[in-house]
Amino acid sequence: MTSSKGQQRDEVEGTAPARAPVALYAAIRDALMREITSGRLKPHDRLPSEAELMRRFGVSRITVRQALGALAADGLIFALQGKGSFVSLPKAAQTLSRLEGFAEAMGAAGHEVWNDVVGLGEIPAPREVAERLRLKRGAAVIEIRRVRHLDRAPISYEVTYLPTVIGARLASADLARRDIFTILENDLGRPLGRADLTVEAALVSEDIAPLLGIAPNAPVLRIERLTHDAEGVPIDFEYLVYRGDTFRYRLTVDRNAGEIGSRTGSSRREPV
Repeated sequence: MTSSKGQQRDEVEGTAPARAPVALYAAIRDALMREITSGRLKPHDRLPSEAELMRRFGVSRITVRQALGALAADGLIFALQGKGSFVSLPKAAQTLSRLEGFAEAMGAAGHEVWNDVVGLGEIPAPREVAERLRLKRGAAVIEIRRVRHLDRAPISYEVTYLPTVIGARLASADLARRDIFTILENDLGRPLGRADLTVEAALVSEDIAPLLGIAPNAPVLRIERLTHDAEGVPIDFEYLVYRGDTFRYRLTVDRNAGEIGSRTGSSRREPV
């Protein structure tokens, strides 16, 4: 018969029988889950460190990481690289049945959104940007790079391109607190019409990962969005990278509605 000490030693070395580590990590997961659901640990509270949890439960680092991974998979916690694990907020939802900015939607739901502007300037339009905005290749565009935060946690990295005639006027706007959409409509008098989106799964690059507080090659959602004004002129092209553990799309489409119904069907995206 294997002793408890021998079993724990085998577990640390990664050779424990399948049942032992599963039972251990599940017990730790459940104990921490009770602290979160009871309110003892509140949203954005920092969880004890891995070393503290190892001492508290008398288990290996492998088992602690399994428990934390299970909580993260359930959306109860999120990790910030180099800072530890924190309790997540309840899921926030945004409907996509109408075109609206992220801060506009989240603010109405009682969430705080702010943006860290990490780049703003005029550059020659890359080929794809020029094509999507119907500009000559190499024409000047304004590029805006932002890290967006939902309730103090980084949720997305966004790169926005606008024709200079429009984008130059955004330089003096409050890009840290306001949506570009509301600035375009309220400050520049350009009512918006529709947006075309493409969504795909991807792995985060080494340069973007630290900005989002995740490890390089962590899963993310990569979105391309082209927004047109009310007259159908493309005026805003964006690359959006959302943390895979904090964001998802939900769409409802009507099989019998045809092409029009598919475009106007109920949709929802949920930062978590």
